Amino acid sequence: MVTLEELQVRTLGECRYDSPLADYVASRTTNAYYVAETDRVLIDDTISLLAARGETPLTEVPSFEPGGPRRKIFFDPKKTKVGIVTCGGLCPGLNDVIRAIVLELFEHYGVTDITGFKNGYAGLVPGKSPDPITLTPAFVETITDRGGTVLGSSRGSQNVPQIVDNLVHREIDILFVIGGDGSMRGAHAIAEEALSRELDIAVVGVPKTIDNDIPLIGTSFGFQTAYAKAAESIKGARVEVEAAIGGVGVVKVMGRAAGFIACYAALANHDADFVLIPEVPFNLQGENGLLATLRKRVKERGSAVIVLAEGAGQDLIPASRRKDASGNTVLGDFAGFLRAQIARDFKDHDEPLTLRYFDPGYMIRSVPADAADSVYCTRLAQAAVHAAMAGRTDMVIGRPRHRFAHVPISVVVKNTQQVNPDGDLWLSVLESTAQPFDMS
Repeated sequence: MVTLEELQVRTLGECRYDSPLADYVASRTTNAYYVAETDRVLIDDTISLLAARGETPLTEVPSFEPGGPRRKIFFDPKKTKVGIVTCGGLCPGLNDVIRAIVLELFEHYGVTDITGFKNGYAGLVPGKSPDPITLTPAFVETITDRGGTVLGSSRGSQNVPQIVDNLVHREIDILFVIGGDGSMRGAHAIAEEALSRELDIAVVGVPKTIDNDIPLIGTSFGFQTAYAKAAESIKGARVEVEAAIGGVGVVKVMGRAAGFIACYAALANHDADFVLIPEVPFNLQGENGLLATLRKRVKERGSAVIVLAEGAGQDLIPASRRKDASGNTVLGDFAGFLRAQIARDFKDHDEPLTLRYFDPGYMIRSVPADAADSVYCTRLAQAAVHAAMAGRTDMVIGRPRHRFAHVPISVVVKNTQQVNPDGDLWLSVLESTAQPFDMS
């Protein structure tokens, strides 16, 4: 359980400059739609959770520092130089975040020296990537029309002391890192190195993962767009299998350790019969296993669609020993194994089968953000700029409990957020699909 001490955000020092946005917040107090900078955002959002902390005073209950503009800021806008880098895999909304950061810095803080580092952390090490580019409002004006990132990206760690040396050489005061959990670990290391040298360099993250598996930040940007695109593939699978004899569709979506995309995409249109995710164990064989249940569903309804998160079923196949560029274990091909098992089972029971396989994979992460995600990206980016200009560092912007807040990087990289089998999301999936509660 996270403590109040762990949620304290590091600062570079006293804020001595008047913020250009001071008038925006001068008379604002906490209300249902705004949290004052002197207030805190509680982690616990029910009476029973709060009561479980016993006699702990409210001032000691775990809480987040709220996001938003401050009356005073740490950096002098006229002298501030900023860097932006995008790291890891693609995600809808990356360009939206870049654009919103640039516009907020230019239009509201008067910061005009903004550098875009190319190809992830590799771009922060001289000689490993194309030269950085200058980011201006004119440059970012139309970048949200396309998916991906105009800065490029890469996976894998780089030499942190060399990165900090380069930031010092370029006189960068603030570095915005847009990336997933691995990228945030890198941002944490950069912030630690800068602090150990007593450098006034703020490192602020805007966390990104279409898997929605970063804890304590609410929902990741790009997630909504991703599951909406995945839902289109599920709908297409439904159309295909309904037109076939003994139609079975398997739709594999992203979700290495968390099944959020699979769950939300399945809920979007009620076209899925089974949802398989890493968090909920299942068996293929046996009276209650997936294969027998699948045959029964096809007999009753003529067809079935299985939505498979890529990390599901890994316990049913040999473990992989390979690692990818980010250091993650390469997942085994459970989708292929599952298709072979389905084909064999239907043949053994002399049942007709038309098996279709769909893998929207990279397509769902490379599209532009939808309107809702674009709004979310803009608000996250604005909050990130406010935090950085106020001298906050080694932190990410999140929206826990639907309140924008500052979260220390050390906390968000500790664990992976997953679908709780005892939570209401999985209950909704079971209701929507009518799949058995237990397939073990």
